[in-house]
Amino acid sequence: MGRGIAYAAALGGYRTILEDLLPGALRKAESEIRANLDKAVELGKVTAPDADSALKRLEYAGSVEEAAREADLVIEAVPEEMESKIEIFTLLDKICRPTTMLASNTSSLSLTEIASVTYRAKKCVGMHFFNPVHKMKLLEIVRALETDDETLATAVEVGKRMRKEVVVIKESPGFITSRINAMIGNEAFYMLQEGIASAADIDKALKLGLNHPMGPFELVDLVGLDTRLSILEYLHKSLGEKFRPAPLLVQYVKAGRLGRKSGRGVYACCALTVAGVAGALQARRSIPTSSQVTRAFAPNSRPARVATLSFSTPLLATST
Repeated sequence: MGRGIAYAAALGGYRTILEDLLPGALRKAESEIRANLDKAVELGKVTAPDADSALKRLEYAGSVEEAAREADLVIEAVPEEMESKIEIFTLLDKICRPTTMLASNTSSLSLTEIASVTYRAKKCVGMHFFNPVHKMKLLEIVRALETDDETLATAVEVGKRMRKEVVVIKESPGFITSRINAMIGNEAFYMLQEGIASAADIDKALKLGLNHPMGPFELVDLVGLDTRLSILEYLHKSLGEKFRPAPLLVQYVKAGRLGRKSGRGVYACCALTVAGVAGALQARRSIPTSSQVTRAFAPNSRPARVATLSFSTPLLATST
């Protein structure tokens, strides 16, 4: 997700700094961004001069402190776990200037709860991008309980500069898209579990019958079955029984079938390297617990997946 945010920021005119613990991940991100820009030029969506200018705005940082300490806005994109979100916001609140805005890319969690661990709740906001960021136009701007008008307006302005279509919503579990999409995806797992149809036919039905660009199983393999399960567990806790995760989804995650990141989800697919806190994000059983996240945030092992932006001298730093 971070590399996609970097792509959008660089095209939006921001000097962009990518930060990650793994040099190889940074090289891969640079290659992917370059390839996506080349494809956009080929399709006529971006001019060649704009693509060249975006590439020239891309830089790299070796630590979160270096990337965030002078920022006016920081966007985090750590794994969709409340403990991870709280840890990164706590860290950034200590690193950043008092005037810096903090934004979360969470797709479902409470911004009010995340912001409560900082001394700048009025300057915290949700900026939920969608995968793949370089293709998806939507950006959900989420107003937490304490978010002030200036912070909200700034987030909207940044989103528009990134060429996104912005919707502004009041905080609620799952916001708009995740709340609806989680229910569709969960029902698809129930249908697969009951033998109503194959995964491929369920995907085909929603694409051809409901005009969805991707079927629910294609989408969950892209997003990650572990991420979808985390969202459903949160929605089940917050909104009740209708969001109880399908047993088949739980079983797949326990088996390590997480989607593209692990090489197999609902479908078999090529494994992808996914950078995360303190290295690569592995199976759900290896996602950092609260104590593991604290160790991951030790001075010599800062978390990746943050984006920082300065308005006076446009600057964005993001991980891959």
